[in-house]
Amino acid sequence: MRDANPYVVTGRALLGEDLQEEDVTVTVTGGVVTSIEPASRRPERWIVPAFFNAHTHLGDTVAMDVPARGSLADLVKPPNGLKHRILAATPRDELVRGMRASIATMLATGTTGFADFREGGAPGVAALREAAAGLDCRPVILGREGGEAVSDGAGISSARDVSNAEEIVRNARAAGKLVAFHAGERTPNDVDDALAFEPDLLVHCTHATDAQLRRIVDMGIPVVVCPRSNWLLGVASSAAHPPIERILELGGTFYLGTDNVMFVQPDMLREMSFTATVYRARPDEILRAAVAGARLAGVSGYLEEGQKANFLVVDPSENNISFSRDVTTTIVKRLDSSSICQTVLTLQ
Repeated sequence: MRDANPYVVTGRALLGEDLQEEDVTVTVTGGVVTSIEPASRRPERWIVPAFFNAHTHLGDTVAMDVPARGSLADLVKPPNGLKHRILAATPRDELVRGMRASIATMLATGTTGFADFREGGAPGVAALREAAAGLDCRPVILGREGGEAVSDGAGISSARDVSNAEEIVRNARAAGKLVAFHAGERTPNDVDDALAFEPDLLVHCTHATDAQLRRIVDMGIPVVVCPRSNWLLGVASSAAHPPIERILELGGTFYLGTDNVMFVQPDMLREMSFTATVYRARPDEILRAAVAGARLAGVSGYLEEGQKANFLVVDPSENNISFSRDVTTTIVKRLDSSSICQTVLTLQ
């Protein structure tokens, strides 16, 4: 949101972390939600928190739907997986153009921020910053291969794949940056190794054991799950993996991410719908998982007085969703980009 003038919108809103459904008028002044007042009439529009994609590999856009066979390691394991070979052979301008196109796709589907594991060292981080420049989005870039020093933190592959993980984590901690690990995507064998570093974030945990999940929850570490990617890559075939239900039963926190653009469109609307269909988590839990990753960017993500503006205005009137009896459920299961008429975001 770049206009300094007050912005006022009336709608049926999902307020706060509880996603309380109320008819209100929201006023944004100087980029901050300065008031939320009861509306005197039932409004036609909906006001909902914007989404945060908590795990992406946007560089993979240039390898989108490439014909590929083989194991997960053959496809994406650094440094010689198929995607890494494609990235190495792609001209920088093409890489930037692809990542920018994927960011635009996310914005069109209601996502205003993302956390990306960025390959290619410092040049790779710079390329993603260039791709995001001038767009109304909030990127969190987790560098790799030397890019950790010039990014928002470290996006580490499996602890067993990176020989200098201890050094990477030590340097990131010294600089006050985030530390994130892939763990438990294929097997539980690397989860304990990752936990030894006390990371800020774990990605996947598709096959984490119950004991490991208890440790993760006790340590207060959020887990980013990527259900569609897990199914497409053959590391999940039931609602038990990733263990969303168990994370919630233990009182843990999960975020939603879409993972590799090589395989999965970075669309949180599709991710929420798939998660609701296969994992049968409550819609409010799924929507929270699609919003709360904004904490990685240092903001709440929710629609609350005193918070930076970060919400969508939805017009259900030209769609059958206007018959909804539960806005949260409809957003999670049915919303598509055609009904999103405005995004209100404060970057500064």
